[in-house]
Amino acid sequence: MLRNKKRENLLQMKPVLKERYRLEPLGREDGGIPLYQILVPRDSWLERLSVRYLKQPAELKVKLDRLGSFVLCRCQGKRTVEELADLLSETFGEEADPVLPRLVKYLQIVEANGWIRMESK
Repeated sequence: MLRNKKRENLLQMKPVLKERYRLEPLGREDGGIPLYQILVPRDSWLERLSVRYLKQPAELKVKLDRLGSFVLCRCQGKRTVEELADLLSETFGEEADPVLPRLVKYLQIVEANGWIRMESK
């Protein structure tokens, strides 16, 4: 999780979207911010059975809001959490306030879902 055993500074860590997950564009919002949905493969043995025999979709589609789309499409291991917080402040202004606590909580949630991993700088 975000609590690393080495006690590294979270602001200096880089979030990376795991390879098995894909972002699919949904279009743009009025402000020009692109919206995305994340495609989550259903590959546990029970999910594979439901996909095959119950004709369930092979991937779950999770639609992301403006802020979620903005953050996840930039989780490529190039920017630190601190840089992401600065970008959020510049792009969304007061809409994203309080930026750092919201960003950290969002990253905790998506990491708990297994969508991202945190890499050291």
